[in-house]
Amino acid sequence: MTVSFGECGLAVGHATDIAGATGCTVVRGSEGPVRCAVHVVGRATGTRELALLEPGHLLDGRTDAILLAGGSAYGLDAAAGVMRWMEERGRGFDVGPGVVPIIPAAVLFDLVPHGRFDARPTPQMAWSACDEAAGGPCAEGSIGAGTGATVGKAAGVAASMKGGLGCGAADAGHVVVRALAAVNALGDVRDGAGAILAGARGADGQWLDSTTVLARGSRGTVGFEAIAGHQTTLCVVATNAALDTLQLQSVARAATAALFQHVTPAGTRLDGDIVFATAPLAGGIVADGSQVEVLAVRALAVAIQRAVKTAAPGEILRG
Repeated sequence: MTVSFGECGLAVGHATDIAGATGCTVVRGSEGPVRCAVHVVGRATGTRELALLEPGHLLDGRTDAILLAGGSAYGLDAAAGVMRWMEERGRGFDVGPGVVPIIPAAVLFDLVPHGRFDARPTPQMAWSACDEAAGGPCAEGSIGAGTGATVGKAAGVAASMKGGLGCGAADAGHVVVRALAAVNALGDVRDGAGAILAGARGADGQWLDSTTVLARGSRGTVGFEAIAGHQTTLCVVATNAALDTLQLQSVARAATAALFQHVTPAGTRLDGDIVFATAPLAGGIVADGSQVEVLAVRALAVAIQRAVKTAAPGEILRG
């Protein structure tokens, strides 16, 4: 399966540090700015410039690119590279003598266990991801923001499995929705039937079921300090439909249904889960917002599942 974001006016690029087990992903307008909104789900977020995406803001959702990055709060510095790429090309909000690129960003915690604590996405990595971004098929797996991702950490990092970055699509006639998810969850990832695809495992290799582990309380749960802030699922849903900022914010909020269905649990006080939604800044296909919301749920559901299916198939797809 290949998913292209060009039909939504977007280009996606990745930068990956395999040795450090970290990376970043840039989702930018192919030729110019797009409209963007956001819905925050988790309560342990690391973000930049999200206030600019609120309905009623001066910019009315006008956005040049979205940065998703590893490195926890350190990864937010990488946004400077996207800023530089945009400024070099005169792309950004016109302020007279120059432009100010609008780059909202969100980060996930991948500083352990697979890489080095001092390995973080850099501005140069983000510049490269922005420069190499394309509207064609989006690469998936252990790449970009999903490079160091893990899932199923409710019983501790030692019981977790590899996460990653996945893409999904859902169309209805001329209305197109695309989705991208970097899945680094506290919980387990499940398929449409509710079966665990990847998550916490016991010493015998059997699924522990993260919700069950957490429900047992302190006797079955590792200490808060061992898992606090070590997770987050970052999502982008994109459409070619003509939506205003308030409608687009509703799409982002509606898409969280896929998050709660396929990541269990999701949106916890230990997760920084966020969903961005984009649409054309001008033009676009006339469509009902409710239709786009339903398609966004479908596309994001596929992206979340593919994030673990493409990360390390031999390890994750067990029977």
